[in-house]
Amino acid sequence: MNYKFDGSKVFFTSDTHFYHGNIIRFCNRPFKDVEVMNETIISNWNNTVGQDDIVFHLGDFCLGGSAEWTKILDRLNGKIYLIMGNHDLKNIRQGYIDRFEHVAMQMHIEIGKQRIYLNHYPFLCFDGGYKFDGGYKDVWQLFGHVHTRKNNTGIDAARLQYLYPTQYDVGVDNNNFTPVSFQQVKRIIENQVGQFNKNK
Repeated sequence: MNYKFDGSKVFFTSDTHFYHGNIIRFCNRPFKDVEVMNETIISNWNNTVGQDDIVFHLGDFCLGGSAEWTKILDRLNGKIYLIMGNHDLKNIRQGYIDRFEHVAMQMHIEIGKQRIYLNHYPFLCFDGGYKFDGGYKDVWQLFGHVHTRKNNTGIDAARLQYLYPTQYDVGVDNNNFTPVSFQQVKRIIENQVGQFNKNK
C-alpha cells in the first residue's frame, strides 16, 4: 500500500464522536444537542474537504451501529482513512469497514519529505521526535483522544505539557470542529518549534 501522499489534498481530523450525546457535556461543546453537533461537523467537513481529497481521521468517529455509521459516511466528502480510537473498537465488527480507504491502529505516512506518525493517542516518545543536542527533528506525530481545548480541564490536561513541539492534536475540539489541512498543520508545528527554540 502507498503511504506517500500529495500534501495539497490531505486533511486531518479526530474525535468527531458523531451521535455521542454525552460528549457535548464532557467537552463543553457549544451545541444544544447531538443533531446540531452532527450537522455542524458534517457541514464544516464538506465546506473544507473536496470529493477527491484525503482525510485521515484519527479515531472516535461515531457511536452506534452500522445504521449511524452509514448515515454519516454517506454524507462526508473525501476518501477517509480511519486510525481506530477506543470508541471505534467496539463498533468495528458492524460491516462498515469497507467504506474506508484503509483502517488501521496507526499509520506512518510521508507527505513530500515530511514523515508523520498518525495515532489516536499522543505518544510519550517516538522515533525522530528529538535529538540529543536538544533540537527537534522533522518527524511529526498527530493524534486525537485528549480533546485539547481552551480552558481544558480534562483528565489528560496536565500531561500535555510534556508533548514535543512536533506533536499536534488534530481533534475537532482543538480545531473549530473542522478538519485541518496539511498546510495548516505545517504552519502550526513550525510555529510551535519556533516558540520552543526561542524559550530554550
